Amino acid sequence: MSKSLTYLTDDTQWFPCVKNALDEPSGLLAVGGDLSVERVSYAYQHGIFPWYSEGEPLLWWSPDPRAVIDPNAIRINKSLKKFLKRCDYKVTVNQCFEDVITMCSQPRVDDGTWIFPEMIKAYTDLHYAGYAHSIEIWQSSNNQQILIGGLYGVLVGSCFCGESMFSLQPNASKVALLSLGELISPFENALIDCQIANPYLMSMGAKTVSREWFINRLEKAKESTIPLSVFNATVLSPACLNK
Repeated sequence: MSKSLTYLTDDTQWFPCVKNALDEPSGLLAVGGDLSVERVSYAYQHGIFPWYSEGEPLLWWSPDPRAVIDPNAIRINKSLKKFLKRCDYKVTVNQCFEDVITMCSQPRVDDGTWIFPEMIKAYTDLHYAGYAHSIEIWQSSNNQQILIGGLYGVLVGSCFCGESMFSLQPNASKVALLSLGELISPFENALIDCQIANPYLMSMGAKTVSREWFINRLEKAKESTIPLSVFNATVLSPACLNK
């Protein structure tokens, strides 16, 4: 049976079944709707996320395969181990979400950006609603703490759906990822959703799984709850992440 693209209704609590996602382009599920907290949070609860380019209509995706990282199995190579031992970075959580997503939105030489002002507003709204969280990496300079890296994403139970990261100094984004793993690994069925694989994520221990596997694991993750207090404290220093 051929698949066709679904146009969303005004119902913010409805998406088509992810099994109806197109094979080409791979994972495209629906078009339209809005970026309200109600719709976006519902999408993440069902393994769906928004992703589109400037000038395009709002597109919703559920890719197959899906890239994920076991927070207990983030890869630390020898050079990163050495770096962590002498690293003077500071790690905080949810201290400046808007600054992190704004830095992540800066155009990249290779592929530009997909984080437009409306996306920044949508995820900032999710943050203030308690769904989206950021990890910030700081470095001291002239007695001031400078934001040099970080990441943000949406928490669904014990699954952290990573959206984007940035790094202005060596290994800053890796420290952010390790800190995220340290935060959520104690919780049952914890998982980091990376959405789409790339060489950087694979080097950090990401693997690809089927959409069916991911959706099943997401349902298990939804049975667990990570208290919001976990995302309102300073994380261990980078040296403590070197296990």
